[in-house]
Amino acid sequence: MACSASAAALPGRPCRAAGRALLLLLFACLAPLAWAAPVQVSDDRGRVLRWDEPPRRIVSLLPSLTESLCALGECARLVGVDRYSNWPAAVQALPRLGGGIDPQVEAVLALRPDAVLLAQSSQAVQRLEALGLKVVVLEPRTHADARRVLATLAQLAGRPVQDAERLWQAIESEVDAAARSLPPGARRARVYFEASRGPYGAGPPSFIGETLARLGVRNVLPAALGPFPRLNPEYVVRADPDVIMIGRRNAEGLAQRPGWAGMRALREQRLCVFDDDQADLLVRPGPRLGEAAATMARCLRDKAP
Repeated sequence: MACSASAAALPGRPCRAAGRALLLLLFACLAPLAWAAPVQVSDDRGRVLRWDEPPRRIVSLLPSLTESLCALGECARLVGVDRYSNWPAAVQALPRLGGGIDPQVEAVLALRPDAVLLAQSSQAVQRLEALGLKVVVLEPRTHADARRVLATLAQLAGRPVQDAERLWQAIESEVDAAARSLPPGARRARVYFEASRGPYGAGPPSFIGETLARLGVRNVLPAALGPFPRLNPEYVVRADPDVIMIGRRNAEGLAQRPGWAGMRALREQRLCVFDDDQADLLVRPGPRLGEAAATMARCLRDKAP
């Protein structure tokens, strides 16, 4: 049975959600008060970028960066996003500029952005810079990266770094609450999380693996394989996880993979099959890491042996 988005909420979660909503509302109300003073940030290349005032027109070409900027109350600065950015709802009305790896460079240029947020893995960094655009390269891969990116984006928007730190502490509280919600038995579960087709699993060094560790469950993949290793399907059969976590799009034909039909997790229906919105939430290292932990915890309470 699929893990439901409407499953029972964590104890006390409505209060925490309301508190977080008030925090975001406060950020949004204070946005016009940001100092129109010079700002500078250092990106993931170690490059220092400067502006005479906080950038007013920003293009974000990575969903986690889009979400992080909006979580700081700065959605209004966005003038365009990549095709995958879909949260919060306000960004869905913005121009779509292709993928983050290969964005539509001419369309980006036409929006006259003061800053372009881009992943280090993008093929467009040098071309955008050659056209005179200021490119801020940020690519969070771990919880620590997500925290650092929030601080960098707060600086970029002319906000005190303390705004980012308060938001991060709210995220940490949500992760801790998710961990506390699990019964002792669930914490002994051995979990396989499939991040994308291939299959590519989420190893312990990944932000997903870090969330699983915070919840107290065991990852069947060893850290030595790296953050998101491509696996032979038979490797997962040999690992024999108690619970499999997977997005609905990747779950099609699961039983047809070599040897998978005989796995305990499939025979006993210990599958967390996440819908598209949940899958997006879980694979983005941004401000919704706490919500992602809660989603995993709901599934584990239901599916762990």
